[in-house]
Amino acid sequence: MQKISPFLWFDDRAEEAAEHYTSLFPDSRIVHVQRYGEAGPGEPGTVMTVTFELAGQQFIALNGGPQFTFNEAVSLYVDCTSQKEVDELWEKLGAGGEEGPCGWLKDRYGLSWQIIPRTLTDLLSDPDPVKSDRVMQAMLGMTKIDIAALEAAYEDAASDEGASGAGDEE
Repeated sequence: MQKISPFLWFDDRAEEAAEHYTSLFPDSRIVHVQRYGEAGPGEPGTVMTVTFELAGQQFIALNGGPQFTFNEAVSLYVDCTSQKEVDELWEKLGAGGEEGPCGWLKDRYGLSWQIIPRTLTDLLSDPDPVKSDRVMQAMLGMTKIDIAALEAAYEDAASDEGASGAGDEE
């Protein structure tokens, strides 16, 4: 077991959520299911916790009841390598959930996810503030992140700089 694991409180769908999540990511699996005993507080024999791995990262899900719910203060960030990966995860994690701005969504269980292509991070890290600002402006207008639109904003900033610099020489 890893030293620190995210612990996710579900009302009563922890096992269902863990099975859904592990179906979406490579190198994922259910590790252990622990059931409530006679001492409770849940119904004896029902799922208490599910330990699972997503892309090698361990999580624990609890069926703890309705006292607590997820909110956007905590989200799971997914580093995507392609638009195809963004599109697939957006569709599968978002099914039955709710789309949010800037690559955020809530899944059907209420858990918040950030589905972010590495390209966004790379373009926002450009040392040229005009280019990175254009990319930020483009991203702020998106729900699901569109890599081609980010790259277009980046290239537009580069061509604007070239055009403005061309007339400065005398």
